[in-house]
Amino acid sequence: MEKVVLILDFGSQLTQLIARRVRELELYCEIIPFSKFDSYPKDQIQAVILSGSPASVRLENSPSIHFEDIIDKFPVLGICYGAQLMAHSLGGEVSNSNKREYGKAELKLNYKHPIWNEIPDSSIIWMSHSDTITKLPIGFEVIASTSDIPIAAFQKTNTVVPTIAVQFHPEVVHTEYGLKMLSNFLFDLCKFKRNWTAGSFVEEKVKELKEQIGDDHAILALSGGVDSSVAALLMQKAIGDKLHCIFVDNGLLRKNEYEDVLTQYKEMGLNIKGVDAKSLFYSELKDVVDPEQKRKIIGRLFIEVFEEQAKSLAQVKYLCQGTIYPDVIESVSVYGPASSIKSHHNVGGLPDRLNLKIVEPLRLLFKDEVRRVGAELNLKKEILFRHPFPGPGLAIRIIGSVDENKVKLLQEADSIFISKLKETHLYEKIWQAGAILLPVYSVGVMGDERTYEQVLALRAVSSLDGMTAQWSEIPYEVLADISNSIINQVKGINRVVYDISSKPPATIEWE
Repeated sequence: MEKVVLILDFGSQLTQLIARRVRELELYCEIIPFSKFDSYPKDQIQAVILSGSPASVRLENSPSIHFEDIIDKFPVLGICYGAQLMAHSLGGEVSNSNKREYGKAELKLNYKHPIWNEIPDSSIIWMSHSDTITKLPIGFEVIASTSDIPIAAFQKTNTVVPTIAVQFHPEVVHTEYGLKMLSNFLFDLCKFKRNWTAGSFVEEKVKELKEQIGDDHAILALSGGVDSSVAALLMQKAIGDKLHCIFVDNGLLRKNEYEDVLTQYKEMGLNIKGVDAKSLFYSELKDVVDPEQKRKIIGRLFIEVFEEQAKSLAQVKYLCQGTIYPDVIESVSVYGPASSIKSHHNVGGLPDRLNLKIVEPLRLLFKDEVRRVGAELNLKKEILFRHPFPGPGLAIRIIGSVDENKVKLLQEADSIFISKLKETHLYEKIWQAGAILLPVYSVGVMGDERTYEQVLALRAVSSLDGMTAQWSEIPYEVLADISNSIINQVKGINRVVYDISSKPPATIEWE
């Protein structure tokens, strides 16, 4: 593995975005909590980026590091809180003044510094801070300002190792030349070489998997989604038929998905076994209404079915999982285990009784990188660009109790919705779309006869990573066609509504 651009996380919601931007520039980076820096192997570090934080450097016990271990030893870029922490820790002053800034601001360059290469003297940046640096430490100088903030960016003088800090957020799209600023820091100032491509990842990961697994066998649960599919192709490239794939039909997949995806996997040459477990899931979900209880039942049953299959393969020593980098990051708290964002079923979710070693070939990748690796491995486009689909499947898109008839009703309506999006070339522009069957009945008129049938909600959102989402503006004529087609073709639904809630405050899924 190449040396790392190390991002120290102080708790900012934008830390992942910094990493995504660095990866876009084809440089390998990792995120670790600020408290883990002391134990990180220093010979593996190429540069250090200090993230933002909701904390204030002026408060006792605020997140901090020992700058003597970083400054002049590695190239450093401090962002927002990272810049304030640098100034505060090295002898400058940070205060809570009337000059707080939030949102767009105009950056004015004091002089042409290499980090401003090909950036105009005036440009739009994105601020988000209440504290302000009011005095720089000795040996530092201002390199940019705004109308309200005299010290918007600064650098350490008289050093051959770059130390730069900015009180704004170059990682967000609202900062006009943010990606260019990061590029200038990493390539023009630090003189780094691009080292992170889909091709280089595949080559290195396949070699690593061969060495790790050797002559042993591995088992993998395929879901039909891009993460598990790419993981399977990487494993197949490394160990061939010694990878045993299991694809479970829980009865909660989309219309014909089990048959279609199973066929696609077989065409890809994967050593795969399909398991029909529909009746088991339907019987256990009968009369269950609470969404969390649904999730727990589905998760438990899946493990039981998968465990049964694993036990029948005595030669298997490894369990492969499609864990990706956001899962890992969100499961490691900046402030310790008690305050982690959420637990993920595929991060340390291996049942001890299976007695298998875990292997996670995608744990360093973001979702867009997984797709690039999938393209490198010639994964079929139908799987590569599929919308995200919830682990519990249609069970959480049926509000209320779940049974086979409701699933079939929703499958038909959802199939029409997705087909129409593909026909109108909207599918690839939408992050995620699906239909939700509501426990609501309404009166309708069809063929001069009264109907009393269920209401269907349509959900479509645009997003970069699913953390936030905006409802998609589907043209009225397309929505009208979708609604008419569903009502005319799916007996049991006589009304269609469109969800125009964004995340936050709503979630993408209804349950």
